Amino acid sequence: MGFFESISRNMVFLSAILAYAIASFLKVAVRFIKTRKLQLSLFISTGDMPSSHSAFITAAATSVGLTEGFDSAIFALSAAISIVIMYDAQGVRRAAGKQAAAINRIIANFKQLDKILEKELKELLGHTPFEVFAGAGVGIITAWLLNM
Repeated sequence: MGFFESISRNMVFLSAILAYAIASFLKVAVRFIKTRKLQLSLFISTGDMPSSHSAFITAAATSVGLTEGFDSAIFALSAAISIVIMYDAQGVRRAAGKQAAAINRIIANFKQLDKILEKELKELLGHTPFEVFAGAGVGIITAWLLNM
C-alpha cells in the first residue's frame, strides 16, 4: 500500500483534517454573520471562533481513543498534547495578541515610530476559552461521526 493510500485510510488523520476544515468553515461563517463581510483568509489564520487548532487536535485524540482504546498509552499522550495545545491557544497566544494590540496603539500614537514597522502586528493570535471549547466540540463530534 502506497503512502497516499495509507493516509487516505488513516481515520485519525482524516478526522483531524476534516475537523480543521469544518472549524475553519464555521470561522468564516460566524465572522460573515457578525460583519456581513466574507473573509476567506480566516480559513488559514489564527484566532476567531471556533478554534480550528482545538478541533484538529481533539479530533485526532478522540480518533486515537476510538481506534486504540481510551485506556491506551497513545490516547493518554494524545489527550495530554491536546490539553497543552488548547491551553496555549487560549493563554500564551491570546496574551501575545493583546501585546501586539498594545504595541500597535503605541506606534499609532508616535508617528515617527510608524517608519519602524511597515505594517501593524497581527493582534488576533489566540482564543477565548469559549472559542477553544467550541473547537474541541467540533473535533470530538467530527471524530465520533467519522469513526462510527
